[in-house]
Amino acid sequence: MNGFIAFTKKEFLEQIRSYKAVIMVSVLFLFGMTSPLLAKMMPDIFAQLTVQGITISMPEPTVLDAYGQFFKNMSQMGLIILMLVFNVILSQEVTRGTLVILLAKGLSRSAVIMSKYLASLILWTVSYVLAAITDYGYTVYLFGNFSLPHLFFSLFCLWLFGAFLLAVLLLASTIASGNYGGLLLTAAVMMVLLIANVFPPLQKWNPVALASDNITLLTNAKAIGDMSATVWTTLLLIVLGLILSLLVFRKKKL
Repeated sequence: MNGFIAFTKKEFLEQIRSYKAVIMVSVLFLFGMTSPLLAKMMPDIFAQLTVQGITISMPEPTVLDAYGQFFKNMSQMGLIILMLVFNVILSQEVTRGTLVILLAKGLSRSAVIMSKYLASLILWTVSYVLAAITDYGYTVYLFGNFSLPHLFFSLFCLWLFGAFLLAVLLLASTIASGNYGGLLLTAAVMMVLLIANVFPPLQKWNPVALASDNITLLTNAKAIGDMSATVWTTLLLIVLGLILSLLVFRKKKL
């Protein structure tokens, strides 16, 4: 336990020194701040554009547009930033050989895996919560008080997909060699999930739905019960990913 706590503290310190924490918090905060602002300004922006004398007009923006912009930014660019920041979550230290010394001093391989996942999950959670609070505050400021159905659950779904993505990154980084092997393997997994999401029978169990059906929850087109299978499947896959990471890393030659 002492080794786990010490290594987790080391991970937090490395996040600060390598500017991972600054990048994650800053970029996601920017998404939270600009999403409602961009939705509010979009009609004015399009009003200034003309195509061969034709003026483009848009309906008055609503709170739903603001959150549509937020989920679009977070599920696309936000998750890409998450992948880029943590793409060498384990492989970099394996390549440099820095883990060999710590493991020789008694640090367990299980502690390494769990510490890295916990540290990355906490940074993702802090950054995401800050972005969500900022987005809510700016939306209230620009659009007034509002009420959307299943807003908290919709935000939770996107957070859970980020947690799932971190588990996939960790497993991929444990399996693959080099600094970019884990990122490429994770991208391949995401591509398979996106292709699988095209088929309606698979959508119910596909984690991708957590990052793509957020607006349908806000419009009551989907109920919370419709996403329960997706949530439980994703939680199971996170646990399975961590177990596989532990098993692979225990047998990995450093």
